[in-house]
Amino acid sequence: MTADQANSLTDKCALVTGAARRIGAVIAERLHAEGANVAIHYRQSKAEAGEFCTRLNTVRADSARIFQADLNVGNELDKLVDSVVEWSGRLDVLVNNASSFYPTPLGQITEESWSDLVGSNLKAPLFLSQAAAPHLQTSHGNIINIVDIHAHRPLRDHSVYGAAKAGLVMLTRSLAKDLAPDVRVNGVAPGAISWPENGMSDSVKQDILSQVPLQRTGAPEDIAGCVVYLARDAGYVTGQIIAVDGGRSLGW
Repeated sequence: MTADQANSLTDKCALVTGAARRIGAVIAERLHAEGANVAIHYRQSKAEAGEFCTRLNTVRADSARIFQADLNVGNELDKLVDSVVEWSGRLDVLVNNASSFYPTPLGQITEESWSDLVGSNLKAPLFLSQAAAPHLQTSHGNIINIVDIHAHRPLRDHSVYGAAKAGLVMLTRSLAKDLAPDVRVNGVAPGAISWPENGMSDSVKQDILSQVPLQRTGAPEDIAGCVVYLARDAGYVTGQIIAVDGGRSLGW
């Protein structure tokens, strides 16, 4: 086997959580374009996931399938991994992308918001990684966690989200030690890529862009490209968090 064949994603299986739309869908589509079979996880976006899956299978038959799971329900995590492996026969890449994101101003934080934000951003990646670990050890695969540049610098009124993402940074590094040498574990920290769906004023957007040396937002494709690099090319990289933020974190 040549080095190129060893690094190829062809016929390998990637599970991407939150892959029905936005950044998750772009990551899944890029992995698919590189030859991987993709397991498209969704929680509620069944129609979008189904349409996306059909499009990928039109490109390459039987190369994608959708899987529903609520990642905040513990027993669904093992079932998700088992279902993916039953379909594909293997698991090579786990991309923990699914994430809740919304403000939690002090004085208004609830048990529900805590459970949701910590559950989706920290607990689910941990227990999915634990469930996937035996399969990834067999395939010498890797885990890629989608973190956030605000894991390192607080975002006002987002204390719970920031704490969860900071925990995910430490989880990434810890798992890189725990799963070495068979499984590599890394993270990607997006900057201003896709604006939040719940709205953001033009003045806030402009303030963010003024902190970016490249003076523009990134695109989901930038995140997907970094994921492919870590999944396919970065054979001697583990325990690292790569900021894809146009240089914004340089000023921090």
